[in-house]
Amino acid sequence: MDGFDLIIFDCDGVLVDSEIIAADVESKLLTEAGYPISIEEMGERFAGMTWQNILFQVEREASIPISASLLDKSEKLLDLRLEQDVQAISGVEAAVSRLKLKRCICSNSSSSRLDMMLGKVGLKPLFAPHIFSAKDLGADRVKPKPDIFLHGAKQMGVSTNRVVVVEDSVHGVHAARAAGMRVVGFTGASHTYPSHADKLTEAGADTVISRMSDLPGVVAALAEWEGVL
Repeated sequence: MDGFDLIIFDCDGVLVDSEIIAADVESKLLTEAGYPISIEEMGERFAGMTWQNILFQVEREASIPISASLLDKSEKLLDLRLEQDVQAISGVEAAVSRLKLKRCICSNSSSSRLDMMLGKVGLKPLFAPHIFSAKDLGADRVKPKPDIFLHGAKQMGVSTNRVVVVEDSVHGVHAARAAGMRVVGFTGASHTYPSHADKLTEAGADTVISRMSDLPGVVAALAEWEGVL
């Protein structure tokens, strides 16, 4: 694993199986607001985006005025559902423990939500205190902007060209590539869809896995392919 100095994990859809829960809550709220959309469509189109940016995009597309109250309503409903139902991605604890690299989390989710989810599923000790939220940098600095990945690398004292990122969303892959990092796409969460792997590859992922148990071997192989070992 000497080819990389740091591995950065997205959280939602990579460490915890939360994207499907968010898609369920948000699809219902959008449908009620006059923008019919299924859970599957939510996952395919909007995974990795903040709820605020999803609402902005829906307003632009459909010319439907979206109530500002939907922002708070979604956050409260989603926090309740996540606290009850969120689970860790299968095999993630074992896979992370096998990686002999510095590691951190860089997520669009808020720090409070990250703390709740990671605490609930027992993954927080694997990463704390290196858990970073793009929202702490500013509302205009979330993925697909690279800011949170650049921040994570800086906090960990690692050059961006020595970083590999694990991401499940097109927006996250774009952010990581813009930061100058290599990317392993992940399609093993419940919100995955038939063209998921292809879209991650098109966005710039170097390779895509659907089982977390494959991650250590893939990271080692990716380092070898780059000739940096």
